Amino acid sequence: MIECARDVAELGTILGIWAHPDDEAYLSGGLMAMARDSGSRVVCVTATCGELGTGDPVEWPPHRLAAARTRELARCLEILGIDEHHWLGYRDGQCAEVRRSDAVARLCDAIDRVRPDTVLTFGPDGITGHPDHQAVSAWTTAAFGSAAPSGARLLYATFAERRAPRWSALNESLGIFPPGYPIMTPAHRLAVDLVLDAETAARKVRALAAQETQTGELIAGMGVDCFTAWIGDESFVEPPSTAVMIE
Repeated sequence: MIECARDVAELGTILGIWAHPDDEAYLSGGLMAMARDSGSRVVCVTATCGELGTGDPVEWPPHRLAAARTRELARCLEILGIDEHHWLGYRDGQCAEVRRSDAVARLCDAIDRVRPDTVLTFGPDGITGHPDHQAVSAWTTAAFGSAAPSGARLLYATFAERRAPRWSALNESLGIFPPGYPIMTPAHRLAVDLVLDAETAARKVRALAAQETQTGELIAGMGVDCFTAWIGDESFVEPPSTAVMIE
């Protein structure tokens, strides 16, 4: 199991494939920073600009929010040390409507170019059950099955079961997760279970804070210390062998 910065180097070249800006930082910001610090190549792919990610569409119409989130993600990735990023250019909230074969083909091309040792993405649950997250998981799983180099690993983001006692009440109060989410994974099934050191956690918080349209109110409401603890774990699980199939 990958449990510390020293172990992260074992993941080799990493390709992360996500739906919206901030998915990459919330779920793998610490891991990516550790990998870059160890000299590993890290490439990030984002399916949409997240132009619907607001509760105030009058203040933030889609075109304005897309532009802001594009800038925010660039700053976030800079803080994490990531200098390779690619957009798929799909519309926020409509990934499930994209022709699957087209999306899979584009991700196969990305895998061919990067030749990753490790691919990170959502599991089928999509962490929050968001249809975009679930679509990206399905695309990535199919593309991995078709194009991944021999010996490469596919890892799905998850939450470690040990987090539930501390954070379940807060998660429920925030309204981020629908009933039944997040789905927790027991320790014996985890492939990666990182508890971020203080320096890496602080760096991850800075990266997330750079995505101010999404995190500004949350950080202010929770307080920096609580937010830092809340985002201070990152866990991944390998998919069942039957999940990765050749398209």
